Formats: sequence, structure tokens, C-alpha cells
Amino acid sequence: MDALKLLALDEEDLGVVSAHVQDAVFKVASISYDARRHQFSLVINRFVWEKADRRRRSFERRRAVLLFKCVTAVRSLGFDRTDMEAVLDLLALRFSVRGEGPEGTIELVLAGDASIALDVECIEAQLADTGGAWETAFKPRHPEGE
Repeated sequence: MDALKLLALDEEDLGVVSAHVQDAVFKVASISYDARRHQFSLVINRFVWEKADRRRRSFERRRAVLLFKCVTAVRSLGFDRTDMEAVLDLLALRFSVRGEGPEGTIELVLAGDASIALDVECIEAQLADTGGAWETAFKPRHPEGE
């Protein structure tokens, strides 16, 4: 499979990116915010949902970068930002428009009632695989209705 490269410029696009990063894991150390450039990024190990056929006995993860541009502020809740080795599980990306838009807040919903909120001037997100895949026997599970 070729490396995945996605660009999100609206809520619908962000939903597609969200589906591809569901159950991605990353360390706190991989969180980066460049206030001068208005960019927030994460280096993640994403679960390759697009190849997660139920009949398979093994699955894949890939290293990827998730980048958000036009970010004016970052807030976090529910985890220790100083624990660089802590591993966080990304569940979804959500957008809340402010006023008439296009500005708003992108929420990175994390397991354990944690989150990262990005105040943005508009939606501009990129997801790009940066390395090869590796095998995993574990497929993330979600209770019915999630």
C-alpha cells in the first residue's frame, strides 16, 4: 500500500482524517506547538483501519505525522504534559465552529477523558504516513455504539 496523505480544509474532510487516526497512539514527547508558525503537530503510530479486515489475524500500524496549521492557542486536559514517556490514545477529532466561522476549536479526543484543544483560524490539517508498516496482533475494540 502506498503511504497515506490527506488534507482537511473543512469539517467533512476532518471527519475523514479522524477516521484514519482513530486509535493512534503517541507519546507526550511527540507533541509540538510552534506558536510563531501557528502549527501544531503530533508524531503518531496510527492503526491502519483501511486494511483491518475482520478475517485477518494480523493488522498494521504506521508512523505518521498529523499537522494542524493556523493554530492560535493550545490547551490540554487530563494528562501530565511533563511526563514525556506517557502514551496517549487518540480516539477522534472534533470541530466546534466559533461564531459564523471559519474559526473555531479542533478537539483531539483522547482515551481516559483527556483532550487537546486547538483554537484555529480555519481548518487546515494534514495527515501523512512517514514510514513503513509493522505488524500487530492487536485490533482496537470499541463498545457497541462508539
